[in-house]
Amino acid sequence: MKKPAWTFLLVALFCSPSFAQQPNKVATFARNALVGRSEEILAATVEMPADKFGFRPSPEEMTFGQLTLHVADGNYIYCSRIGGVSEPQRATLSDTDPKEKLVERLKASFDFCTAAFAKLDDSSMSETLIFGPTKTPRSMAILTLSGTWTDHFSIQTTYLQAVGRIPPTPKK
Repeated sequence: MKKPAWTFLLVALFCSPSFAQQPNKVATFARNALVGRSEEILAATVEMPADKFGFRPSPEEMTFGQLTLHVADGNYIYCSRIGGVSEPQRATLSDTDPKEKLVERLKASFDFCTAAFAKLDDSSMSETLIFGPTKTPRSMAILTLSGTWTDHFSIQTTYLQAVGRIPPTPKK
């Protein structure tokens, strides 16, 4: 079975000498991943024309608007549990709401993650978190969320290319 590219990047990151000397390695990784992935995902969302938020590459796939709300909702769920904070109350949105509202919700979800991760430290990384029927250590929830962000940006890139747009290039 082929492993996703991000798996190898995580192994390389965790094994690098500079990373080994940092305190709170997993918490630092979580905050750094959040910064990079949020920039990419937000840039891709802004790049999609407003009239294409209803686009889906095939009938089985989400529309771009549905994908945007899916990412935002996932951020609230995962970041609240990882950070040990409550999810904020939010107005109900639909994937057919105006682009500005969907971008605002997505940005607010990443801002929430930033606040939720602010006090993370490695002392609680083995604590078990519950996501429905699934129980997982906090550290694994972080890796899952980070990988999911990478997957969602990849999906956004595919959608953008399908509608003739050039996806934003991740900053290095």
